[in-house]
Amino acid sequence: MPLHNQLLVNGYTNNALKSEASAIEWMQSLVDSIDMKTIQGPYSSYVTKEGNMGLTCIVMIETSHIALHIWDEPNPAEIQFDLYTCGDLPIDKILKKLEDDLGLVNYHYMVLERATGFNVLERNRAGYNPKPIDN
Repeated sequence: MPLHNQLLVNGYTNNALKSEASAIEWMQSLVDSIDMKTIQGPYSSYVTKEGNMGLTCIVMIETSHIALHIWDEPNPAEIQFDLYTCGDLPIDKILKKLEDDLGLVNYHYMVLERATGFNVLERNRAGYNPKPIDN
């Protein structure tokens, strides 16, 4: 049975990407660094609507998708990230890339295992010990 895992991250950065080209370049470097394969994209667009200003970048990967949203009006800027895959999910590598390249700080994340429903796993920055959340 294929894996069905989703990583959701929300946090902040003082080093927000501000151009579509830089978002596309970063997204492709992420895909390459985690040994995934692009099937379409990456695509990026900068939204100029007040109150919703910032970048959105998406890429379709062989095993599903990755999406990044950065709202740069607040200071620090807000980041939301979503990676869904039916392959391996290298969480530590992804979080490190977000931290190192985008300055991700003060963040929370969760992993959903979706093969048989929505099984929520919680992971914290200090440790790697996933555990189900009691609902």
